[in-house]
Amino acid sequence: MEVILTQDVPDLGYANDKVNVKPGYARNFLIPKSLAILATETNKKILTENLKQKAHKESKVRNESESLADKLKDITVKIGAKAAESGKIFGSVNAIQISGALKDQFKIDIDRKKIHVDGEHIKELGSYKARIHLHKDVQVEINFEVFAE
Repeated sequence: MEVILTQDVPDLGYANDKVNVKPGYARNFLIPKSLAILATETNKKILTENLKQKAHKESKVRNESESLADKLKDITVKIGAKAAESGKIFGSVNAIQISGALKDQFKIDIDRKKIHVDGEHIKELGSYKARIHLHKDVQVEINFEVFAE
């Protein structure tokens, strides 16, 4: 019996996959638990249309991410911090400050959770790099400079 999975099922397949299973498994387990629907002609057409729309949306998001990555790769973000004469910062610089500086300096709004700084917290003045995950396939490294205020 052919069914279309509505959710990921371990050892069987992923959501939106068409799979052949035994009729009892489909009728007694998959369909009652809303893990699958029957693969009728109507449901197959709906599935192909949904997959087409999903692919279109995915490509649009990826293109937007790539264009944003092009803007970001050549910029240097400057972050001011209070520091001692030795160059140590009072506190630390993390993804929140980088996100705020990007918004203030370049009008680019990026969620702090997408910014990854090597070593998590920066505690000294200097130049550093951070990775921004814009999309599952699109990452960009930006330079940022921490200076004393």
